Amino acid sequence: MPDIPVLETDRLVLRGFRPDDLDAMTAMWAMPEVVRYIGGVPLSREQSWTRLLRQIGMWSVMNFGFWAVTEKTSGRLIGEAGFHEMRREMSPSIENTLEAGWGLLPDFRGRGYASEALDVMLPWAAANHGDLPVTCIIDPENTASIRLAERHGFREFARSTYQGTEIVVFRKVPA
Repeated sequence: MPDIPVLETDRLVLRGFRPDDLDAMTAMWAMPEVVRYIGGVPLSREQSWTRLLRQIGMWSVMNFGFWAVTEKTSGRLIGEAGFHEMRREMSPSIENTLEAGWGLLPDFRGRGYASEALDVMLPWAAANHGDLPVTCIIDPENTASIRLAERHGFREFARSTYQGTEIVVFRKVPA
């Protein structure tokens, strides 16, 4: 497995995904409230396995990827956050950027966990991939994620469609 850095906050440990995360990932991505703004269709166990392999493999190919977001006190997987390069067929293109993303279990939303994850992810990206712009795409109805992105320095630069769904394209503005 690739050497994935571990990032910590007061309440979180962001670590690489492991094969034994499959059951927790399957449960998370099967929840309609988790996929509501991310494709809208719950994932099967097989699709979750493919997602888990993608999360691990991205680190090997790109030297960045998504972390398993775990609660420090319990070790429980509560979400995922990180960066990927998906080569999305969309305009404007966000290829050759660090596309940021995050998703948490519903019970952990609205409590600052995603913000904590971004607080350690974004400096890691600047230190390790400072030559790459950081972007993200968000469903325009996902006001919580839009507010979170804006608080962390992202600014809207385009509206587009991706796979038939309207999206807002954000770019992180250097501080």
